[in-house]
Amino acid sequence: MANAPDVLDLMRPGSLQLPALPPLSLYVHLPWCLKKCPYCDFNSHAVQGGAGVPEQAYVDALMADLQQALPLVWGRQVHSIFLGGGTPSLFSPDAIHGLLSQIRALLPLAPMCEITLEANPGTFERERFAAFAQAGVTRLSIGVQSFNDAHLKALGRVHDRAQALAAVEEAAHSFDTFNLDIMYALPGQDMADLRQDLDQALQFAPPHISIYHLTIEPNTYFAKYPPKALPDEDSAYGMLDLITERTAAAGMERYEVSAYARPGHACVHNQNYWGFGDYLGIGAGAHGKLSFPHRIVRQVKVREPQRYMELALRGEALAQQHEVAREDLPFEFMLNALRLRNGFALADFGDRTGLPITVIQRPLEEAERRGWIARDFARVWPTEQGFDFLSDLQALFLPD
Repeated sequence: MANAPDVLDLMRPGSLQLPALPPLSLYVHLPWCLKKCPYCDFNSHAVQGGAGVPEQAYVDALMADLQQALPLVWGRQVHSIFLGGGTPSLFSPDAIHGLLSQIRALLPLAPMCEITLEANPGTFERERFAAFAQAGVTRLSIGVQSFNDAHLKALGRVHDRAQALAAVEEAAHSFDTFNLDIMYALPGQDMADLRQDLDQALQFAPPHISIYHLTIEPNTYFAKYPPKALPDEDSAYGMLDLITERTAAAGMERYEVSAYARPGHACVHNQNYWGFGDYLGIGAGAHGKLSFPHRIVRQVKVREPQRYMELALRGEALAQQHEVAREDLPFEFMLNALRLRNGFALADFGDRTGLPITVIQRPLEEAERRGWIARDFARVWPTEQGFDFLSDLQALFLPD
């Protein structure tokens, strides 16, 4: 266990000079789901038997966690809140309303603060969508993944095509903005299958779509028992080209590597994350990044839900905390900022890292020589080729 953070210690002089603190978001982790998906490497835990989710006990723990962290962000305004999981829509609208009300009492929220909740398309969750909007949620992110029953089964999802269609219809009715999560390069999927998924998704004219390549992550069921008939790399690249072409034709901009949005519907929370903004994380296993005038720290909360609930009430939710080393900051910044189509302002690099722009001059020159970035006197942005070789581009900024 890490010791409770000492604010005075974090404010002491150091090697960085941040001229101002970046925007602040709040991430709230709700770790339970109906069933653990075989590809999922998030901190999610299947609800056991008919016990259900311990709503009140967990909300009490979250509030204790937040109160413990308040001195670290005192006086700072929160621009977005993201309720992630797990499956947060397993929590009742009343529990979400109570949670958000208590957050508002403790933190100053920006006007029009974006409040996102992740949801599954299951029937009883869908019936709660309108009530989630009334509880204060402004944006829903629905884990559809596919509209094809065979592919949903291969992914271990608990919903089917009919439930997915009904969920998107309900989201469009209840929310001004919402996001569809779709996956591609699925077991047995070909280009015709993907085209059908895209046709179906775009028929709803969604404000935002996040589209992810299925990857086999360590410590997942798929890592131990790899699915058969996965599309090869060339096929996956062809699928991505089709996704980019079809979303553009539908009036959606690929503003981030995996995110497509209509004007005015980009995700505020994720944009802050990719722009190397700050985020306070509360909840079991939640991660956070917080800036101070002379240092940047990362935090991780206790991972196992029951233990988290017990320790949070004692003011001991923090599992790890470390100061980001000066030499690691360029890579950490680029790991996020180069995912954005518009890249980053050169001034933001100095503001968000506290480092002079000269520390990245050599890798910027190499990236430009390879055709992976373009730049002017104010901004740097990845080219199409840079998007294709994003991992290699980001690696140029690793410390020597």
